[in-house]
Amino acid sequence: MKAIRLEAPFRFAHLNMEEPAVPGPGEALVQTHCVGICGTDISGYLGKFPFFSYPRIPGHELGVEVLQVGPNVVNVKPGDRCSVEPYINNVRSAASRRGFSNCCQDLQVLGVHTDGGLRERFVVRADKLHISSSLSFEQLALIETLAIGCHAIDRAAPPPGEHLLLIGAGPIGLAVLEFARLADSDITVMDMNADRLAFCRRNYNIKSTILYHEEGSELEAMKQITAGELYPVVIDATGSAASMSHALHYVAHGGTMVYVGITTQEISFPHRLMHARELTLKASRNALPDDFRRIIRLVEDGRIDTEPWITHRTSFAELAQVFDSYTKPETGVIKAMVALS
Repeated sequence: MKAIRLEAPFRFAHLNMEEPAVPGPGEALVQTHCVGICGTDISGYLGKFPFFSYPRIPGHELGVEVLQVGPNVVNVKPGDRCSVEPYINNVRSAASRRGFSNCCQDLQVLGVHTDGGLRERFVVRADKLHISSSLSFEQLALIETLAIGCHAIDRAAPPPGEHLLLIGAGPIGLAVLEFARLADSDITVMDMNADRLAFCRRNYNIKSTILYHEEGSELEAMKQITAGELYPVVIDATGSAASMSHALHYVAHGGTMVYVGITTQEISFPHRLMHARELTLKASRNALPDDFRRIIRLVEDGRIDTEPWITHRTSFAELAQVFDSYTKPETGVIKAMVALS
């Protein structure tokens, strides 16, 4: 069985592995058809993702087909096409019992803490499979990225019609944008990349965009957009410690700051700023099972258009050669998709 493993930062290896074991109780054997490449994979490749361990088979944005199920599996059957919820939680943990399976103390994320989907077949807990009879394998591989944005907006809980600032228009930022749009927010997008802002204007009809230049002019632009009140909700999807440290300056009095990006570095800000404005500071990690089910319905119903997302495609055989290009902004990657079949 073929697989690709990240041996260490910047170093992939093609492997021939043994076939996976027969699925046990509550498990399913699946065939990987499509794998999306996301910021976590790129950060793992660059050696910058704090939860990543090596060597590791990456791949957690997955469109798969069920081949075989173990005893007591009733939610899926052979032939089903599924998106994979890659957050393998301990169902007995305190977090899981309280409904926080996304940030369980014992969490093992496929492709990060444990081997993921850049292999032809693997065994996974069947309850982590979410079926669609109509979506393509590429669309199913996009569900996990969209789920990150869905959960971030749930964490932010933006009031309809109010201003929301999204910092960072990479794939995770675009996932947030999808659900900010569905929440009827008045959205401003800020990024350092003019092409990404143009993508937001063109594909999402975003009228308020700010190109970040580091000299402080962005704050004046924000005040013009919000009539001087700044933003009741700010979501930072950059993963940049500098951006995350400065983002609180954009939050209105009584507002909420949500970090959906992640960094290995420390972030800092004046406590006086947070205290004077009585800000609420939140993290957003991964997503919940209901998010996957909701997003599949939204894509099936046409309320989320996945067509603009996939900008690059590659084969399994070519991935190691082209992967480095995905780390470069000039490549223009929004979402790269790897075909295994």
